[in-house]
Amino acid sequence: MNSQIGVKLIKPAAMKGMLLIGCLLIAACSGLNHEQSLTQSADTIKDWPSFGRDYTNQRLSPLTQINQQNVQDLKLAWQFKSGVVASFQATPIVTNGVMYVALPFNHVVALDAKSGKQLWRYKHDRRTNWKMCCGPASRGLAVSDGKVFIGTVDARLVALNAKNGEKVWDIDVADDTALTENKSSLSKLDAKSKTESYGGTGVGISMAPVVYRGKVIVGITGVGYGLHMDVPTKDAPLGAVVGVDGRYGRPGFLAAYDVNDGKRIWQFDTIPSQGWEGIFSETTTDGIPLNRNVAAEKANVINNKDAWRYGGGSAWSTPAIDTKTNTLFFGTGNPSPQMNDISRPGDNLYTVSLVALDTETGKLKWHFQQVPHDVWGYDVASPPVLFDFKKEGKSISAVGQAAKTGWYYVNDRVTGKLLLKSDAFVPQKNLFAKATKEGTVLYPGILGGSNWGPSVLDEARQTSYVAAIHAPIKYTLVDEPAKDGVPAIRYASSEPTKDPRWGVLSSIDLSTGKMNWQVKTEQPLTGGLLVTKADLLFMGEGSGNFNAYNSNTGDLLWQTKVDAGVNAPPISYEIDGVQYIAVAAGGNAIFGYTTGDNIQVYALGK
Repeated sequence: MNSQIGVKLIKPAAMKGMLLIGCLLIAACSGLNHEQSLTQSADTIKDWPSFGRDYTNQRLSPLTQINQQNVQDLKLAWQFKSGVVASFQATPIVTNGVMYVALPFNHVVALDAKSGKQLWRYKHDRRTNWKMCCGPASRGLAVSDGKVFIGTVDARLVALNAKNGEKVWDIDVADDTALTENKSSLSKLDAKSKTESYGGTGVGISMAPVVYRGKVIVGITGVGYGLHMDVPTKDAPLGAVVGVDGRYGRPGFLAAYDVNDGKRIWQFDTIPSQGWEGIFSETTTDGIPLNRNVAAEKANVINNKDAWRYGGGSAWSTPAIDTKTNTLFFGTGNPSPQMNDISRPGDNLYTVSLVALDTETGKLKWHFQQVPHDVWGYDVASPPVLFDFKKEGKSISAVGQAAKTGWYYVNDRVTGKLLLKSDAFVPQKNLFAKATKEGTVLYPGILGGSNWGPSVLDEARQTSYVAAIHAPIKYTLVDEPAKDGVPAIRYASSEPTKDPRWGVLSSIDLSTGKMNWQVKTEQPLTGGLLVTKADLLFMGEGSGNFNAYNSNTGDLLWQTKVDAGVNAPPISYEIDGVQYIAVAAGGNAIFGYTTGDNIQVYALGK
């Protein structure tokens, strides 16, 4: 690594000498069974020991030293420059005075969380021949049992010694033998056939793992991602995504591995080999027409009995876990081929679903499919959140999820029954309309709504906060009959229009499903949120703005500027009586936001 990599101290370092470094490392090694801290009362946790802070994924910090009266005094306490300039989406983990961060391309650093001084660094050697579907970003890691666990872009699960960063074990989670889409299937009359492509089917791991009862739980992505065209630019983020018909991809899965040796304990396939067709739902659960030709689909089943083998269903979001019932909840991605349903009739279970599994066996308890037979890319991407839902004077164990469709769903945690669907938190037009030759413009589309960024939830106030995207998308159908010995060509593509795009920050009253307030931002929002019991809401923007709002009103109380997009979820932690706010700032290439290599940590100035 070059000499520019390291920490930029804004205030004098609190750590002095190797003795204190040794103490930190001993603390890091000795106190790392975080299942104990994750199951404590939320009000007693001053660290940030897991992706969602605890197993509920609520991301609500009990710390109140920074409040609405003094938040304007926040100053940069320290900054760490990792030297890896790329899309940066990680949630830092802080425990026992040490911050662990997953860098792009799955490198890992351990830092003194009080001063930012690097304690150790792990360099990941990625398999160079691996098809990396979804960019270099990692959304985080897990720390437990004296180890640091990270899933990789080349579909490995790696365990590191939390004391020194040395590798303990390294296993292959999935192979990369699935056939990849290519431009040869595109019409020669389509301008995209002459455009460079990037991305496509290629198995990897984006989510932060979670550790529970001796198991590291993680899922794979990139199983039917679609063919990405063009290189994104600031003026035209996200090129076209083409859903090429054919036997591409494979089923996704979520799996549990032994923390000691990486041995697989169970695996849940997101596409079942039996029953994947479902019931051929003509509407969503709440009655919105899906514009399906069910008769044609049923007739087509006989020609596609093996569709499940290529079915897709990536696992994008870190699960939430109900420790009382040993139930985990996670979301699944779109079916494969993306946007092209010729070869996959039926509901394509369990894609675009909220899924509940037994944590000990991986057995299915229930699923709630938000969009059966999806052809728009409405992955259940934002992590689910557990809370007690108040309804008609009763308290119901519930799970909430901010969806790409633009609604916030609340489901019964035991049965999966839909309890509430909020009002739309983003504009909606032509929802569930099919692609046409002329092009159908609809929103929200493939970007969302709510994308992968975590929402936050204040259970006491029965309020969810969601950062979202307004980005009109045009869905175009290419349909050419067979001619002169050339087979018929039929596929669909999605691409952003030139219409205005923006972001929406929403406070949703979960007792009614109505909006408490909304704030419009200049750019689409991707990255996630933090809320504290001092009624503060923290959020970053692609412009580099990092903001604090009054969570009750949406009023902006504080703002600072970073030299890269702040497109990762913030966290808060306390050391020696000082509350800190931390966030990764490295931008997002897909949205055209400036990339960087910053870890920014703020505290009250003196």
